[in-house]
Amino acid sequence: MTDLRPFIAGLPKAELHVHHVGSASPRIVAELAARHPDSKVPADPEALAEYFTFTDFAHFIDVYLSVVDLLRTPEDVRLLTFEVARDMARQNIRYAELTITPYSSTSRNIPEQAFMEAIEDARKAAESELGVILRWCFDIPGEAGLAAAEETTRLAVELRPEGLIAFGLGGPEIGVPRPQFKPYFDRAIAAGLHSVPHAGETTGPETVWDALRELGAERIGHATSAVQDPELLAHLAQHRIPLEVCPTSNIATRAVADLDEHPIRAMVSAGVLVTVNSDDPPMFGTDLNQEYAVAARLLGLDERGLADLAKNGVEASFLDPGSKVRLATEIDTYTAKWLAR
Repeated sequence: MTDLRPFIAGLPKAELHVHHVGSASPRIVAELAARHPDSKVPADPEALAEYFTFTDFAHFIDVYLSVVDLLRTPEDVRLLTFEVARDMARQNIRYAELTITPYSSTSRNIPEQAFMEAIEDARKAAESELGVILRWCFDIPGEAGLAAAEETTRLAVELRPEGLIAFGLGGPEIGVPRPQFKPYFDRAIAAGLHSVPHAGETTGPETVWDALRELGAERIGHATSAVQDPELLAHLAQHRIPLEVCPTSNIATRAVADLDEHPIRAMVSAGVLVTVNSDDPPMFGTDLNQEYAVAARLLGLDERGLADLAKNGVEASFLDPGSKVRLATEIDTYTAKWLAR
């Protein structure tokens, strides 16, 4: 069997479902933990591997929030953001829509304007120094309720940073029904932001329907349960509504029992536009290159199939049309040269 990892490593890619804090590598987390020794997060990179072993989704959220607590100053935010881009550059990720939860930082007394300046400074430096284009999706932390929704919407609409293009909803789904967030999504959409909520990860397909009908979703995060509803799959395929699939994440949080049972095959078989993403990569012991390798195995892809998967990410992104053409052409050129060796 051909080892596809070298091809994947050089393949230009876009990533659409990846979290800001969740992308903090052991190297970055250790540096932040050393800055704040009162934190319960270990500063030893080896100890972090054990710390990032989750028993279920609720435990994952607890650990995730403990890392959020390490972001205490604008300088911490800037460090994290730029270093995440550095890790992306190593994987030939050319473009990423990074999900950021500003409420988690502003509610911890980081001044809101300083927070915006920190992420924007890092974004501009990442593009000029690393060649990585970053755009933001501000998401509501569902577990924090409607007060967090109101604040996230205000920050997105009134303080809208230059890189902000989308509006999302993350956190637990159980006990956090999607329809209650409709007024906030309506305001964000009216302000010109794209709707990209998580749905159907730890709940059934009705949550995905809610995201589509109530929140105006243009893409859906995870949607692993969508395969339980043939009508939903047909709707997603017919309307070309992309899914942001994160295979290793779904196993790590116990949303899916086993990788070989992952519903990505059924999604693709139904004609749904599927993109592959890493979600919270260091926390799940993965990265985007590894997720492409997983997808290649599950879907039986060769180099051309992987290139098509990468172009799905470009198609489903919110890049402008000209940039989409350029990145898709770069993928095709790379693949042609690889196959002609």
